[in-house]
Amino acid sequence: MTTAFPSLDFDDFHRSELPRRLAAGNGALAARDDLLRVGPLAFRLPQGAAFTYVPHEGGIDVVEGDEAAKTVIEISRDDWQNVVHELESPPGLLYGGKVRCLRGNAMRFVRWEPGLRAMFQGRPIFDPQRVDLRDRAGRPLDVQASFALDSDDAEMAHFLETAGFLLVRGVFSPDEVATLRGHASRLRRLAVQGDRKSWWGRNAAGEEVLCRVTHGGRIPELAAMPADPRILRLKALSHVELVSRFKGDAEDVISLLIKNPDMVEGLSDIPWHRDCGMGGHAAMCPVLICSIYLQQSRPESGELRMLPGSHESSYGFIDPSDPAAPRGVSLAADPGDVSLHYGDIMHAAPPPTGKRGPYRECLLTGFARPGAYNHRGDKSYNDVLLSRDDGQVEHLTKVAERS
Repeated sequence: MTTAFPSLDFDDFHRSELPRRLAAGNGALAARDDLLRVGPLAFRLPQGAAFTYVPHEGGIDVVEGDEAAKTVIEISRDDWQNVVHELESPPGLLYGGKVRCLRGNAMRFVRWEPGLRAMFQGRPIFDPQRVDLRDRAGRPLDVQASFALDSDDAEMAHFLETAGFLLVRGVFSPDEVATLRGHASRLRRLAVQGDRKSWWGRNAAGEEVLCRVTHGGRIPELAAMPADPRILRLKALSHVELVSRFKGDAEDVISLLIKNPDMVEGLSDIPWHRDCGMGGHAAMCPVLICSIYLQQSRPESGELRMLPGSHESSYGFIDPSDPAAPRGVSLAADPGDVSLHYGDIMHAAPPPTGKRGPYRECLLTGFARPGAYNHRGDKSYNDVLLSRDDGQVEHLTKVAERS
């Protein structure tokens, strides 16, 4: 499934090709990340060959062996070269049980991801403090702006391409939203723990709660939503041709996201991440995600936050509650609004601050470029998250502890 990408020799790549890429500027790009604090990282093949990436001021050195490494990751040759090609990611490999941490902490492997993407592919590191986004007239972009269906297409398209997201108000009427809520309620009732089609979690009271249903297309009225003329018009604002991501099982064409308060287990409150964070960037992206809001998005209801301009670069996994985490921009959406965002943009879903609902609820569908595919052959890269019989998705830090 990876024939479009060249086969790499582990030893030759580290002795010749990677030093060439680093000297050509990729090393300086990677050094913009705070890798000195994370420490050297080594990849070791099961057969024993190993190389260590040693960060220093201004660049990265490649050292044969793993004696100098603070963290050593055992990885197959195929998975290693897929990391180089941006087909695999550290979180996806950890959730999939594809790597072992022989020394150190596997979360350091996750922390290295922006640096690895810079080293291998020349992808710049995103700096929230230095981003400079401009509107069509060259003025600073108002990243809090929202639009309407009768807004100028060129203005909306520029905002989407510059910020990486777009909020459009009043796309669906109150009556339409009420009908969609009814379909969503039916979808909730059909979800069963362990069905591999729904995500579950546990709240502070010990209750099992539903967080997401991925096969919303089993309800015909929901399956038709991605073809709604309003959605297709907004999708066409993208600078690239995009088609539905779902070519096989029609049930997967739309999903339901449900925010819940006081969650202590499961993947309901999501840290800063990108939608190709489980893998597949080079095979799928750009991907455009469309969210249809059935309940409002506010801090008290469980907001969706975006990091404007981050879709053209790379940024590390970080929890929104971390003091070092960026604040980003809240999408203050109301029922009937629609938001679009590129899958590469960093976004987060922190826990609701309010004690009373309703909490954020959205219908989600996605579009990708023609020819996009899953190099693993699975229906979704997120399938690696659904390994437990109770339908709960473990936090990445817990998965890393076992690796």
